[in-house]
Amino acid sequence: MRKIVLAVLLLFLFVTINAQEKKTRFSLQEAIDYALKNSYNTRIAINDIESAKKKVWETTTIGLPQIDGKIDYQNFIKQQITLVDFDNDGNEDQFVFGTQQNMNGSITLRQLIFDGSYLVGLQASKTFLKISEQANEKTELLTREAIVNAYGNVLVSEKTIEILTENLKILKKSLEDATKIYENGFNEEEDVEQLQITFGNLQNQLNNVLRMKVIAYRMLNLSLGNNIEDELILTDSLESLAQTNMDLNLIAADFDVKNHVDFKIAENDRETKRLLVKLEQSKALPTLNAFLNYGAQANSNEFTFLNGNQRWFDYSLLGVSLNVPIFSSFGRNARTAQARIDLDNSDIRLEETRQKLNLQVQAAKNEYQFSIENYYISEKNLNLAERIEKKQRIKFFEGISTSFDLLQAQNQLYTQQQEYIQSMLNVIAQKAALENALNKPIN
Repeated sequence: MRKIVLAVLLLFLFVTINAQEKKTRFSLQEAIDYALKNSYNTRIAINDIESAKKKVWETTTIGLPQIDGKIDYQNFIKQQITLVDFDNDGNEDQFVFGTQQNMNGSITLRQLIFDGSYLVGLQASKTFLKISEQANEKTELLTREAIVNAYGNVLVSEKTIEILTENLKILKKSLEDATKIYENGFNEEEDVEQLQITFGNLQNQLNNVLRMKVIAYRMLNLSLGNNIEDELILTDSLESLAQTNMDLNLIAADFDVKNHVDFKIAENDRETKRLLVKLEQSKALPTLNAFLNYGAQANSNEFTFLNGNQRWFDYSLLGVSLNVPIFSSFGRNARTAQARIDLDNSDIRLEETRQKLNLQVQAAKNEYQFSIENYYISEKNLNLAERIEKKQRIKFFEGISTSFDLLQAQNQLYTQQQEYIQSMLNVIAQKAALENALNKPIN
């Protein structure tokens, strides 16, 4: 019996240790590095690059030699009758030409010699590969920002729970003291009821944040590319991240729009439109193809094609095909004109992208600077609100101030606590947004 109990305890210990080992610890930077390899969008972007590389090779092979093999077998279940009147006397004789079964095997080599559309298509496939690579770069920047926000939201929920728990602890003590004072007849029932309302509201907020904390962790897992039920341990605190993410040098950083990935994508979009113009123009050029064919044919009334004494008759053919477009009822001109309009539109979009990116950087710098300034103001206001609430609490229990004055001080404190927490998150999030706007590379 003791052995069984010991075995069960050891098994329980093993399961517990194994479960603990499945907990993943992440700093913010570690979470970003992990997501850049494992997030759903990153994996799709990498697959898109591989697909684009295969597309380049697929297009390249169109201009390389193509070899096809072919075998035809025919068995005339009932052969066709041919009538011939040799004597011109009106009596036609019946003849069957050929054998009942035939087999033909051939191999053909084809080579594209010239096709303007092929050359343009090859350039387009390489441009498509560049777009896929730049889309991956864009995905990495968005993934970094998504992880920063998701990680920050988890820390906000943790910090909010910590503050609400402490507020409830203080408020509970105040409620107990106020109740005792009321029972001794030194204050009014309304004072106790007012504290009860505040306590109930805080408890309800805490319950809501506890539920939101679960959602925040699951959102972070989703951004990381994990199962949403995986257990995470975050090693960075909201305060430390707010301090380390203050970098005024970013506000003064120079910005070259031509290096931004969004501008490069817009440039490549314009390049694809230019290639479409060339493609429509190339359709007016001749195309030249060549082929070389070799085959053998056998005939028999029985299936003897696999026998060694079966006679096979060789044949071979060399050919060149030249196709010259002459007149398309101006259809090619219309398609070329449409392609030129699309190219003009892409030029307009390119300039729009340039202006948008410059404006985006200016706005991001302003938002980041405001978040830093707001953090210091919120920190100062929180300290003041804490002092005011403490003074009002003392005055209330000394009978100098009313429950209404205490309620105002408490609400002001709770508001400043939330603004302070949000200000720390804003510093972290706005820095990530500015880094994306500046197209700062992933470290």
